[in-house]
Amino acid sequence: MVSGFDDEDGEDGEEPHVTKIYYCSRTHSQLAQFVRELQRSPYGASTRLVSLGSRQTLCVNAEVRRLRSLQAINERCLELQRNKPRETRAPQEEGCLSDKKRRRRRGGGAAVSGPCPYRAPSSVWEVSQAALSRPADIEELAALGKRLGGCPYYGGRAALPSAEVVVLPYHTLLNAAARRAAGARLAGQVVVIDEAHNLVDTITDIHSARVTGSQLCCAHSQLTQYLHRYRSRLKAKNVMYIKQILFVLDGLVQTLGGKTGANPNLQTLTSPGTEVRSINDFLFAAQIDNINLFKVHRYCEKSKVGHKLLGFVERYMEQGMGQVASHSSTSSPSTSSLTSFLTSLRSPGSQAIGEAGGGEGAAGGGGGEGGAGGGGGGEATSRSSPLLLVQSFLSGLTNANTDARVVLTREATLAPSTLKLLLLNPAVHFAEVLRECRAVVIAGGTMQPVSELKQQLLLPCGVRPERIVEFSCGHVIPPENILPIILSSGPTGQTFNFTFRNRDSPTLVEEAGVTLVQVCAVCPGGVVCFFPSYELQRTMSHSWQHTGVWQQLSTHKKIFQEPKSAREVDSVLAAYSCSANAGASAGGALLLAVVGGKMSEGINFSDHLGRCVVMVGMPFPNARSPELQEKIAYLTCHVRGEGGRDAGSSLCRTCV
Repeated sequence: MVSGFDDEDGEDGEEPHVTKIYYCSRTHSQLAQFVRELQRSPYGASTRLVSLGSRQTLCVNAEVRRLRSLQAINERCLELQRNKPRETRAPQEEGCLSDKKRRRRRGGGAAVSGPCPYRAPSSVWEVSQAALSRPADIEELAALGKRLGGCPYYGGRAALPSAEVVVLPYHTLLNAAARRAAGARLAGQVVVIDEAHNLVDTITDIHSARVTGSQLCCAHSQLTQYLHRYRSRLKAKNVMYIKQILFVLDGLVQTLGGKTGANPNLQTLTSPGTEVRSINDFLFAAQIDNINLFKVHRYCEKSKVGHKLLGFVERYMEQGMGQVASHSSTSSPSTSSLTSFLTSLRSPGSQAIGEAGGGEGAAGGGGGEGGAGGGGGGEATSRSSPLLLVQSFLSGLTNANTDARVVLTREATLAPSTLKLLLLNPAVHFAEVLRECRAVVIAGGTMQPVSELKQQLLLPCGVRPERIVEFSCGHVIPPENILPIILSSGPTGQTFNFTFRNRDSPTLVEEAGVTLVQVCAVCPGGVVCFFPSYELQRTMSHSWQHTGVWQQLSTHKKIFQEPKSAREVDSVLAAYSCSANAGASAGGALLLAVVGGKMSEGINFSDHLGRCVVMVGMPFPNARSPELQEKIAYLTCHVRGEGGRDAGSSLCRTCV
C-alpha cells in the first residue's frame, strides 16, 4: 500500500472511478477560505479533500525550512531522499579507519546526513489517511504532519488518488511540469479556477523567465569546471550536449555585450538600455540558431545536469580550500582551473553561487517574492543552481516566434543586466488544460469584460463559442450599503493627479496625507489604504514621517504596513484586526497595503476591518514600458475584441 510513496514523478496509481474537482486560486489564504466554507457545509464531513502546496509551505523538517528559498528547499529535500540511513559502527571500529578512508566514507569531508526523518512510508501513509478523514487546509495539513511525524507534502500527494476535491494554487495547476510532479491528472476531471480576473497575467508570468548576466556567467563557469573534472567518465553524447549548453551560454552573454570567463561585476557595457527582439532575431544575434534547443532542454531535464552541477559545487566547496590549494603548483591545468574556480567562490564580489541565486529567479511559487534563488542566509543562496534558471529561459525560447519576445536590459555592468522571455500568447499553455478536462469553470468577482477573456484565452485554444456558458449575479452587499466617493482634489484645493510623472511631487504627497488624516478622524474601526505600487507606498510613508503627517495619523489610528515577507502577513493581519475591533475608544487602525500585493486578495476585510477603503490613484501600467508596448502590438494584430475592435486599443486606454 505504501510502496508507491517513493515515486518522485507522481506516478501513483489513480483510481479511475473517482471523479475529482480541482479547485485552484491565487493565494493560500483564498484556498483556506474555500476549505473553511466546505467544512461548514453539510458535505464537509463526507468529502474527501486534499490540499496540495509547495515544500516551502508544507515542509516540517527544521533543517530544510531554514533555507527559506523555494529552490534551496526543493534541492535539500531531494538530497535527503537520496541519502541512505546511517550505518551504526562501533567506536573502536571507527577508530581503526584511516583518515583518508574516513573522509572517503563521509563524502570528502562533507557533513554526514541521513534521510529525512519525516519521510518514512508508514508515517506518510498515516498523514494521508488523516488528511482524507476531514477537509484540511495548508496550515492544518502542516500541523497534522508535525503531530503525526510524517511529511505533509508527500502525504498530500499519497492521498491524491482517493480524493474527491483537490485544492491547489495557480502555479501547480497551470504549469504542466508542476502538475505532473504533483501527480494531478486532469483527464475527465472538473477544474474550478477562482479569482480568474488575473488568469491571463498569471499564465503569462508563470511561463515567462528571467536570467541575469551574473547567473549566465556563473552557470558557464560551473559547467566548464564540471566538464574538466568528469570528462573522462562522461559518454561522448553527454560531452556533446554539455558543449552545446556552454556554447548557448556564451551566446547569451554576448547578446548582453559581455563575455564569459571574466567577473561580470567588472565588465562595463558600452550601450546600456532596453531592447525587445523576436525569438528568431534573438537566436540569430546570439548565433545559436543552429542549436536544437528542444533537444538541449530535453537533455537538461532527463539528465538533471542542473541538480548534478549543484551537488558538484557543494561537494568541492565543503572539502575546504586549503588541501586543494596546497597542490595547485604541481597539479594539471584542469585541476588548477578548478582551484581558481573554488577560490572565486570563496572570494567576496565574485560570481559566487549566492549571486547566481539572488534576485528574481524562475517563476515559482505562486505569489511569492524573491524568485527561486532568493532567500536569507548564505546557506540558502549557496544551494541555488543558476543552470536551473537558465533551463527555464531556454524552455521559453522553444515557443513559436509570434508567441513570445525577448527583452534585453543592459545596465552599466554585465552582472545586473538581464534577459527576459516575455510570453505574449497564454492560450498556448492553457489549451492543454481545456483539452483534458471534462469542464472548466472560470469564476471571479471582476471578470468584466468577459469578451476579452474569451478572445485572448478561450477561442484561440479552439473552444467553440456555443460551448461557452456565461453566468453572472449581483453582489451580496446591497448598493445602499456602499458609498463610493471620488476625490478629485484635497482640502487645500490641490488636484489629485497620481500619474507616473507626478507621483513624486511633494505637494501632492502631502495633500494625500492630509486627506487621509481627515478620513481617519471621522471613520471608526479599520481603514485600509491601497497604493498602486510598493515604491509609491515607501515614498509616501517616508515623506509623511518627515512632514508630521505620520504623527497626525498616529493620533487617530494605529498604523500597520504590509510586510515585505509573506511569513509576516498573518501576524500583521492579526494585530491589525485586534486594533480595528478594539472599539471607538481605541480609535481603530490604519493598514497601508499595495494593489496586487500580499493583502489585496484573499483577505476578507469585513465589518470593522474595512469600514473605509481608500485607493490612492489607480494601478495603471507605465505606457512607456517596452513590455507593455509589445503586448499592445501583439493584441492589436492577433486578437479582436468586442464589436470587431482590436484588444490592444482597450488595453492602451488603461495606461497612463
